[in-house]
Amino acid sequence: MAEFTLTKDADGVATITWDVPGKSMNVMSFDGLAELEACIDDALADDAIKGIVITSGKEGSFAGGMDLNLLAKMKDDAGDDPARGVFDGIMQMHALLRKIELAGMDRKTKKGGKPIAAALPGTAAGIGLELPLATHRIFVADNPKARIGLPEILIGIFPGAGGTTRLARKLGAMAASPFLLEGKMVEPAKAKSAGLIDEVVTDPLAAAKEWVLNAKDADIVKPWDAKGYKMPGGAPYHPAGFMTFVGANAMVNGKTKGAFPAPKALLSAVYEGALVDFDTALKIEARWFTHVLMNPSSGAMIRSLFLNKEALEKGAVRPKDIPDQRVKKLGVLGAGMMGAGIALVSAQAGMEVVLIDRDQAAADKGKSYTEAYLDKGMKRGKVTAEKKEAMLSRITATPDLDHLKGCDLIIEAVFEDPKVKAEMTQRVEAIIPEDCIFASNTSTLPITDLAKASKRPEQFIGIHFFSPVEKMLLVEIIKGKETGDRAVAKALDYVRQIRKTPIVVNDARFFYCNRCIIPYINEGLRMITEGVAMPLIDHAAEQLGFPVGPVQLNDETSIDLGAKIARATKAAMGDAYPDSPADDLIFWLEELGRLGRKSKAGFFDYDEKGKRTGYWTGMAEKYPLADVQPDLIEVQERLMFSQVLEAVRALEEGVLMDIREGDVGAILAWGFAPWSGGPLSWLDIIGTPYAAERCDQLAAKYGERFACPPLLREMADKGQTFYGRFSPEKQTAA
Repeated sequence: MAEFTLTKDADGVATITWDVPGKSMNVMSFDGLAELEACIDDALADDAIKGIVITSGKEGSFAGGMDLNLLAKMKDDAGDDPARGVFDGIMQMHALLRKIELAGMDRKTKKGGKPIAAALPGTAAGIGLELPLATHRIFVADNPKARIGLPEILIGIFPGAGGTTRLARKLGAMAASPFLLEGKMVEPAKAKSAGLIDEVVTDPLAAAKEWVLNAKDADIVKPWDAKGYKMPGGAPYHPAGFMTFVGANAMVNGKTKGAFPAPKALLSAVYEGALVDFDTALKIEARWFTHVLMNPSSGAMIRSLFLNKEALEKGAVRPKDIPDQRVKKLGVLGAGMMGAGIALVSAQAGMEVVLIDRDQAAADKGKSYTEAYLDKGMKRGKVTAEKKEAMLSRITATPDLDHLKGCDLIIEAVFEDPKVKAEMTQRVEAIIPEDCIFASNTSTLPITDLAKASKRPEQFIGIHFFSPVEKMLLVEIIKGKETGDRAVAKALDYVRQIRKTPIVVNDARFFYCNRCIIPYINEGLRMITEGVAMPLIDHAAEQLGFPVGPVQLNDETSIDLGAKIARATKAAMGDAYPDSPADDLIFWLEELGRLGRKSKAGFFDYDEKGKRTGYWTGMAEKYPLADVQPDLIEVQERLMFSQVLEAVRALEEGVLMDIREGDVGAILAWGFAPWSGGPLSWLDIIGTPYAAERCDQLAAKYGERFACPPLLREMADKGQTFYGRFSPEKQTAA
């Protein structure tokens, strides 16, 4: 079946309808591009046709972008010259969109063209907006759920089908920057006020048809094709434009710290394109887009942040043959910050929630967290009074466990103490239905041990949220040794309901995410004890793309929490616990009462409002700065390898069952260098032979924590990659 179809009416309007069979939202394919061009050629060649409207057959949306698998296919199909294959493929798209833009007009006189309008029923993203930008007028349905924008930068590329050049010339570099450099998606009314689209109407198809029948020659000449065009806000060597581009360069480097290739390439395409004519600018855009696609970072980001993330959200690891397990009534035990956040996102998803705490005041305080969240939304105009009332009515805050009757999922979020959790498990299991799944929200305690308190260990599972729950995108699901498939399916269906990304891992101390985060933090602390400057450590991490360095992360998560985890781990491991100078540093700060941001004193000093004023100078009294500071790359590799080696060991031990979860989980949970695609993708980028060699060097210099795992050594000897060896269908590293 065709993806694009052409119909012609008696009034002389040709309607091209985009409707990809079997898809809930249109995505562009090579076949689709060929069909679109054939439709355009037919309509332009037909003398009876006065104008063309391009629309969608999907209710509520126009298009969700390009099929990103095609970008990899362009490289693969080009054989020995993948860059040429990508460039030629992009230039073919430019040629088609330019054909739409010029619409058969005489290049010199700018007359004789046919007006072409876009009628969008709703959401238009990526190529779904780049195509309309090549038409002469964009009409969008008055659909508040629709979102319009160019989000490519968020997955490691930038708009490469003319969107970068057209939007910069349409709005000017400054006004276009939120959409190009931040990937901002906005509702139709805001898209119109920003200048992305032209009209917001009740019936975009009817409005578009009326417009094309009445459009004049001047209405279809784009500003950049008209004589005397000047770029809004000024071109690079215009006084105002010069300041814009200087500011944009500073903004990009300030936000990315130079770690991400795509923003720099995008800015180069806009800057260089602004100095030449439009058609040359498109060629420059195509070259920079090719440059980004040839960087292994873009492929890794697309794979992890789009393809793998989407697959996990759609149930790629969900047990087969388990019927729908969506949650109707949820019980949350503990109304502290985590429990309150879980209640919020669950009520937001439409579930009935029972929020339990020791007394009514504590339970009410937990519910008030949702109320405060909704009040902020009302101030921003995103929440109505009716929505607030409906959401709050779904949450029952109470100390009475009898309200848990009828729940089909319980999430326990009480104090991180095995005895407290065991007692609560037993009390609640005496009340809830026998088929109710029981989940513990714990960050460190093994699920298999916690399940010993349960009468039904096959229905006991770990659901580990990250704080703050309403903002963090990842949920880590932990299978105990006796956890059954229905419990896993229940947890996955619940996470899908609250619109977060799940990963499923096998039980082990610290599970997967904390297993990798803790060595990252500890390596930073070790460096402090060695005399490495704290700013060097944090800035080295930020230049790798981490949202915060390990020193600052300690203050944000609280130093006494780190001390508590260290003591609990030591108690559990006994003599097997590796003593670390990082623990000595943490215990010392704890004794001083420097507990981080919450106490307004930690690795940083703070003002009265809790704002950081600088690194604490008193650190040098106990740990003097070394006269010679280490090389930046050495610091960065210590921080990276401390994490990725734990990811490899987790895969090796079967804690990680799917490498996609290892990469997606790392980026979403603690912001692991997103440009790399995740720890296992990073090892593929640098190559397993180099990684193994570097492990040996780091281990010789800094200790056994950098010892090369047997799996990595074997792969290095064979010249293997992680994504080459462990296909998504492969379940374990065995």
